[in-house]
Amino acid sequence: MNILLVALGAAVGAPLRFLVDKHMVARLLLGARIETPLPWGTFAVNILGSFLLGLLTGVGNHTIALLVGVGFCGAFTTYSTFAAETTALAGSGHRGKALLNVVLNLGTGLVAAVVGAWLSK
Repeated sequence: MNILLVALGAAVGAPLRFLVDKHMVARLLLGARIETPLPWGTFAVNILGSFLLGLLTGVGNHTIALLVGVGFCGAFTTYSTFAAETTALAGSGHRGKALLNVVLNLGTGLVAAVVGAWLSK
């Protein structure tokens, strides 16, 4: 049963991550001539997921933790894409943007998780 809860959450989280990423990119780049933008779609899903996981710290329900925390948030957030995009920025000579991406994702993600945890109390 546990694996089905995780799979169900992931089945919703992964496509939603894709849609949020594409929406952010389309909105931010609409009419803009930005050569190498920061990966704002990945940033958005990671911050939203961190906040949601923070909120879940106050929920003692094992089923919700598996479905939403492990399944949905695990598939919705993406450390691997964050790492790949940051590496690509640095590799293409945009080291400043790569560093900014790291600082924004990690710093804001931690703040979002703390705020979520605080709100769940």
